[in-house]
Amino acid sequence: MAESLTEQLTAVARRAAAAETTALLRQPCEPASREERDPGPLVLADRADGTVVRLGPVVAKAHAADSDLPELLARLRIAAHPRLRDILLPPLAVPGAGDRPPAPTRDGRPISLWPYGAPVQPDEPDAAPWEAAGELLARLHAVPTEVLPGPVPAMRGPVKAARAVARLAAAGRSPAADTVLAAWSLVPPWARGEVPPSHPGSGLLCHGDFHLGQLVGGPDGTGEWLLIDVDDLGVGDPAWDLARPAAWYATGLLAPEAWGRFLGSYQRAGGPVWPPGADPWARLDIPARSLTVQTAAVSLAKAAAAGRAPDEVETALVDACERIRRMPPREPS
Repeated sequence: MAESLTEQLTAVARRAAAAETTALLRQPCEPASREERDPGPLVLADRADGTVVRLGPVVAKAHAADSDLPELLARLRIAAHPRLRDILLPPLAVPGAGDRPPAPTRDGRPISLWPYGAPVQPDEPDAAPWEAAGELLARLHAVPTEVLPGPVPAMRGPVKAARAVARLAAAGRSPAADTVLAAWSLVPPWARGEVPPSHPGSGLLCHGDFHLGQLVGGPDGTGEWLLIDVDDLGVGDPAWDLARPAAWYATGLLAPEAWGRFLGSYQRAGGPVWPPGADPWARLDIPARSLTVQTAAVSLAKAAAAGRAPDEVETALVDACERIRRMPPREPS
């Protein structure tokens, strides 16, 4: 019987844990739990664009089958660069730095290896590290791309938004879907992934898919937060990294207090998206619209696949798309 994807990733993680070829696995850490002393595989995510299996201190990730391999390897090398230390979680194997990446899965999905870091607890919203997130993104945006191993790929956020809208369009017509698609038609081409951004302030290093699920505690046990998931990392408009929280705030899904903590931390850390005293929405408006449409498209496509009506949150997103449809965007200046 052929190995399942989970079994393949478990085998890769087990070999990495046993080899201990990286100093990250030898650093002191908190006392191990029973699961860490006697680890079994734990599936952290299982999607077509990313299947993630943890085995003790090691995480193995199978990336999307259609990943651009040279770009993915470039992103892994960037994540391991010294200028990203204490910003991005570094991979365990670094292609081009003496390490050979694991062989792909049987169906051709590239694999990467990472140290495990504890995620943000979703059931503790008041403890969400919004200040740390703002500071990390400000520091990421300040890294000069010319010092990084290149070529540095383009940030993939707008392209992912376009793919989400295409999936919704293929799922069939409905009044809610029509509202989302109408809002999307008003998003400028650069925010739909059709052309690179060329407005002032673009062309910086970006994460490309920031949300609180992209934060983990560092594996060294210091309690410092790090960014994870480099699949969309690259050069683009840094406002994109702030736009999902902005969209949640504008939709009423993020409390003003949390939004203020995030925005204030980003600005105090020298974030370059807007100058001191300027209106941040002059830069955030269009990316927030695009990500609102993306989130609505993903949600409605899932609801359609499950054969159910949109829930309260999904309806709020559709309502936000209706407001987007009625209000033309303003280009960043």
